[in-house]
Amino acid sequence: MNTLIIILVIAAVILLPVIFVIGLYNGLVKLRNRYKNAFAQIDVQLKRRHDLIPNLVETVKTYMTHERETLEAVITARNAATSAREGANPGDAASMSNLAEAENGLGGVLGRLFALSENYPDLRSNQNMLQLQEELTSTESKVAFSRQSYNDAVMHFNNKLEMFPSNLIANMFNFVPATMFEVSDESERESVKVKF
Repeated sequence: MNTLIIILVIAAVILLPVIFVIGLYNGLVKLRNRYKNAFAQIDVQLKRRHDLIPNLVETVKTYMTHERETLEAVITARNAATSAREGANPGDAASMSNLAEAENGLGGVLGRLFALSENYPDLRSNQNMLQLQEELTSTESKVAFSRQSYNDAVMHFNNKLEMFPSNLIANMFNFVPATMFEVSDESERESVKVKF
């Protein structure tokens, strides 16, 4: 009877730490997969945004013949954003920074395009233009929501990496912090000014 108790105690002393390490490791993997999935949702919305832009440019092109450089800037920014999106890796800070920068650039030139479109009454009333603007607005909302979800998942993952005792397991298995998808253009942080 005493031998059985000693064997059970030894087994418990050996198995409990192993089970504990496995639990922490699996928790880290789960959180890493969660932020990667959240990034995939951003990717879907950014692809949708990038796919809408050529249609927008074609619609605008017939009305805005004198705004050629703005249209070219939109196409260039869209291509840069598409390239950055395709090369983005949520575990790589540099690629996430490139993506955020490219998306901010695209947002800026789209803003200029929409501001210029105000000078063309026929364009403002064009059904295709109105529909594309609505789709882009909807997509922008989905991107913002997806980005918030992604950043929440990254925060949970990074917190787990830094907290004891999971930080020991994270270091042992080479888990690296994920990068937030943050606003890099300070003008996006400013409140919108409405003038009548």
